[in-house]
Formats: sequence, structure tokens, C-alpha cells
Amino acid sequence: MYKPTDTNPRKKSVAPGRLGLPAASALVIGSVIGTGVFGIPSALAMFGPISLVAFVLVTIGALALAIVFGWLAQRIPGSGGPYLYARDAFGDFAGFLTGWSYWVTAWAGNAAIVVALTGYVEVFVNKGHNIWWSIVIATAGLWIPVLINVVGIRTLGAAQAIFTVLKIVPLVFIAIVGLFFLKGANFGTFNASGTSAWSAIAGAGAIVLFAYLGIETASVAAGRVRNPEKNVRRATVWGTIVCAVIYVLGTLVVFGTVSNKALRISTAPFSDAANAIFGGTLGGQLIAAAAIISGLGCLVGWTFIVGEMPYAAAKEGMFPHIFASERRGLPIFGILASTILATALTVLAYTNFSNVFTTVLLLTVFTAVIPYMFSAGAQLFWLITHRRETSWGHFTKDVTIAGVALAFTFWALAGSGAQACYYGVFCFLLGVPLYIWLRASTKHDDKTPATIADGSAEATQPA
Repeated sequence: MYKPTDTNPRKKSVAPGRLGLPAASALVIGSVIGTGVFGIPSALAMFGPISLVAFVLVTIGALALAIVFGWLAQRIPGSGGPYLYARDAFGDFAGFLTGWSYWVTAWAGNAAIVVALTGYVEVFVNKGHNIWWSIVIATAGLWIPVLINVVGIRTLGAAQAIFTVLKIVPLVFIAIVGLFFLKGANFGTFNASGTSAWSAIAGAGAIVLFAYLGIETASVAAGRVRNPEKNVRRATVWGTIVCAVIYVLGTLVVFGTVSNKALRISTAPFSDAANAIFGGTLGGQLIAAAAIISGLGCLVGWTFIVGEMPYAAAKEGMFPHIFASERRGLPIFGILASTILATALTVLAYTNFSNVFTTVLLLTVFTAVIPYMFSAGAQLFWLITHRRETSWGHFTKDVTIAGVALAFTFWALAGSGAQACYYGVFCFLLGVPLYIWLRASTKHDDKTPATIADGSAEATQPA
């Protein structure tokens, strides 16, 4: 059972963090706002403006999760995020499965991000979309963030702050200026999906959720954040709010400046919106440049996180020990191994783009929702088992928020679709053999030679 924070031995072992509130907030914003925001309006065009309702609902769920992560980071200090919370509440097996699922989410998500990033790079080079040059561009997009991370965590914090500012400024500019250029005719039918309103909202919600992946990154890196008891919560909540405002306003502007018919076939909706607002193509090229910066900034943050989760698990025997190796204070093996896997998946995506990219996108949503679900469940578990420590008013408020977060994760699972659930469960359960091997190895190491030979404690006694 979970022990209160002030008696938790883990707290004394946490090294002072080196990421302040601005850098931690930039990590959240930089990890959430990647290339997804630049492509989501096109994906949502088939549903129509009703997608904005999905945005609001997903934003409410994301904020509930952000608050939950802030609470959990206060009660369970240290890096690891969802892995730590699930293990503390539900035991080693749940912790391992959460860490495994999150790790798959991180490196598979990097593959999806870099494929979208490559599309914007090809606005300037490889305009013929030669597949091998696309692979070269994508590979460079994955490994440049590795170099930035390897230089050191202080460089990481500075890089995240710079990338975050450079990509937010043009998005905010378009979102604000574009409000003066909205045309009602461009929005089209409110529900253009041809299905019920609830089905349209659920379908759009699954797409929108991908854009919010990363709200937990400050809690995953909590051990490297200064004053994590306060700053992790603040960075997570404020980072999510900033992303939500940019997403909703940006999508509204794109819907109102680009016709629904044109938006359905657009590969660069924000560039099209900029061209519609300012005329010509220069605005679209500037937005493409912003998308490249955004994608790189997002990959810098996720490349850091992709090594941090298995690192935290490996330190406690819940992942192969080699993932606990560090260089300059960073989990270098986890970063390298994960980037190699992301590179392999990226090559696979380019050999069968239309099917694999879509599957990877939804698979990423599925594997991300599982750690979110365990985290919300861990918070509910703590509230129920520590009911007497809070007043009824605080208890009711906290349970409501945690309940909304948990219900949101189930809704997101349903929205990810049957195919993603099928492959997601298969990928999720692939971690079971690894867990068996880890546990068997630990049990084997704990036994004395006499116990192993005889199989009983009596074998250690003299005859």
C-alpha cells in the first residue's frame, strides 16, 4: 500500500533536479505540440466543425489527467511518471506493463512524428518525394535530437525553450490574425461525417488525442526537475492549457479560412490557411518552416523521455539492467536503443506509408492510454485508501477529477478503433515474456548455491 510522501524512502534518494519551471513547462509544450497540430485539421475535415466539440471534450479529459499527474508527482517523487504510480498502487506487474506500454508509445510515436516532419521538409527539398531520400531525411530527423540530448541536460532545457518559442509564435500569430479572416461558408456542414453526432465526436476525439500525447512528460522527468512537488504540477497544468488554447484557436482558424473540400485533401492545412490569409505562397513556406522547427523540438523532448521511463524501471529491476546506464546524467542506452527501433519503424512506414503510418498513429494512442488509465486508477486508489486524511469537500472534488480522467481513458480506447486495439493488445502483451525473464532472473540471483542445488532451505543446514 502507498505510504504518505513524508515517509516515502524514495523521496530522500531523489537527486536535485536541473530543469526549472520554464524548462519543465517547455518540455511539456514541446512534447505535446509537434507536427500533429499542423496536420490534424485535414484529418478532422471529414467530420466537419463538430470536431471542435471533440477538441473541447478531449481538452477537459487532458486537463483532468494533467491535474492527476501533478498530484501523483507530489505524492510519489522521482522520475518514471506513470510507471512509478502504477507500481506503487498495484504492484510490480502493473508497474512493468505500464512502463513497457509507455516505452512502446514513446519510440513508436517518434516514428509517426518524424514521418510527418519529413513531409514539411519536402516542401523545400525532395519535392518529388523519392522514397529513399525521404528515409534519409527522416533518419536525420530522428538522430539530430539524439545528439542534442547526448550533449547534456542543460543543453536539452535550453533547446526545448528555444524550440518552444520558435514554434509557438507563428502558431499563435496565425490563430489570432486568422480570426479576422473567418468565412462562414468555409466551415461547411457542422457534422460532415454522415454518422451520428456521438460517433463523429468519438472518431474525431481519437485523432485529437494524439495531439495531446506528452502532457505527462514533466512527471516522467520529475527527478530532474527543481522543486518537483510544485513545479511538476504547474508545468503539466499550464503546459496543457497553453497547448489547448493554441489547438482550438488554430483549428478554428483553419476551418474558417480554408474550404472543407480543399481541407480534406490538404497535406499542409496551416500553410494553406496562411496563404489564404496573406495571399501568395510565402506565408505557407514560413508555416512549413515552423512545422519543421516544431517537429524537431517535439523529437528533442520525446528522445529524452524515451530513455527516462525504461531507465527508472531498470533502476528497480523492472527493465533490463543495461537501460539504467548513464552518460552525463542521461539514460544513453535507452535513448540509443529506442531511436534505433524508431528508425526501423520509420523505414517500414515508408515502404507501406498509407497503411503503416495510420496504424502506427492509432497504435501510439492505444499504448499511451494504458499508462494514463493506470495513473488515474492509482490516484483513485490512493484517495479511497486514504479517505480519512481529507475532508469530504476535498475528497469529492479529487475523486471527481480522477474519475473524469479515468472515464476519459476508456473513451479514448474505444475511439482508437478495432484495428488499433487488436494490434495494441498484442504489442502490449509482448512485454509479458520479458517480465517473466526478469522475475526469473531476479529469483535465480537471490538464491544461495545450496538452495538452488537442493531446492529447499534445509540444504543449507549441516548434516
